[in-house]
Amino acid sequence: MVTAETAVVLPVLLLVLAGAVAAVTVVGAQLRCVDAAAEGARAAARGEPVAVVAGWAERAAPDGARSSVTVQGEEVRVRVTGEVAPLGPLPWRVTVSAGAVARLEPGAGAGG
Repeated sequence: MVTAETAVVLPVLLLVLAGAVAAVTVVGAQLRCVDAAAEGARAAARGEPVAVVAGWAERAAPDGARSSVTVQGEEVRVRVTGEVAPLGPLPWRVTVSAGAVARLEPGAGAGG
């Protein structure tokens, strides 16, 4: 009796476990994008060149992520976007992105 019940419940438990692992993977990638965008915005606010800012943001982001840096007047905006495969080799992909805005510090250029 117990063996039959276990055989019925085990696939459901594995699906729940896979869902939990996928959710943790996506949330972790989202948080890395948030941190990368904030790091890039801080660097750009100090007046670092745009190429350097994009490089720092992409290094802090999940693998394969892209970043964009926009300077408008006194503000700099950094956006980091990446794709995550939460279930490893399965073909399901989730796009995560985050942005950060910072005010240019006095004396900092527009980031060359």
